[in-house]
Amino acid sequence: MAKIEQLRIGRTIVDVSNLDKILYPKARFTKGQVIEYYIKVAPVLLPHLKDRPITLKRYPGGVDGFFFYERQCPSHRPAWVKTTSAPKTEGGTVDYCVMNDLAALVWAANLADLELHTFLHRAPKIEQPTVVAFDLDPGPPLDVTDCCQVALQLKKILEQQKLKSFPKTSGSKGLQVFVPLNSRSSYETTKAFAHGIAEELERTSPKTVVSKMQKALRQGKVLVDWSQNDHHKTTVCVYSLRAKDQPTASTPVTWREVETAAKSGDARKLIFTSEDVLARIKKSGDLFAPVLNLKQKLPKFA
Repeated sequence: MAKIEQLRIGRTIVDVSNLDKILYPKARFTKGQVIEYYIKVAPVLLPHLKDRPITLKRYPGGVDGFFFYERQCPSHRPAWVKTTSAPKTEGGTVDYCVMNDLAALVWAANLADLELHTFLHRAPKIEQPTVVAFDLDPGPPLDVTDCCQVALQLKKILEQQKLKSFPKTSGSKGLQVFVPLNSRSSYETTKAFAHGIAEELERTSPKTVVSKMQKALRQGKVLVDWSQNDHHKTTVCVYSLRAKDQPTASTPVTWREVETAAKSGDARKLIFTSEDVLARIKKSGDLFAPVLNLKQKLPKFA
């Protein structure tokens, strides 16, 4: 029988259960600690979640056990958990959860929704992405420092297009680079732009970069995944935990940190646990804040 406790968040009572359950066995990190992390990181996380449909990625048995994605917001959700509808590619609609407040975030964490995977648009403008996302994924035996080398090349190309970009770790093995738009755009435009940039990187660095999706081509190369720029795809949200041995999180970093990691070849420089993330926020605030408001327009890229 699950032991149910209640947390008062503002005027909302949130039921939580099994807080001592270990979700990260190697780190002895419990569900209660997961919820505590999301409560502490919420002031910087919630603005990035606001109005974004979210796919839950739940690990009821912990990171070493069974997990599943949940697009349809559960029917047993409390009335105060908001949803937004989006069309399915195969027809019909999905009512996605929206994590617009701390109570909803804690409710999701209590379901062992360790990872927060959001769309690149905000509801109700489901065809208007607010960013362009590049997901740099290292093929074996490469690691995140190899992604840093490619990210610096990507930054240079974007700067030539007069575009500012902001890096973050994936919280797993790769690096992601976001180009904020916050202006009228479309997935058709952003996807074509990202694809063109990825192909340019592959042309200039064919021995280290691949832009094609086939797994057989990724050995010893960094995949510049441009395909995330699509209305039906989600990307792990900044500050989201990841289901790894340790409770690592997708963490915004500076370009100087990217350059340092690239030079050192030390992947540990870009691995951040939940504790590390909170310390970084206390010191530097939200390094990803410009992604929320910086307005930029994509040039044509051929």
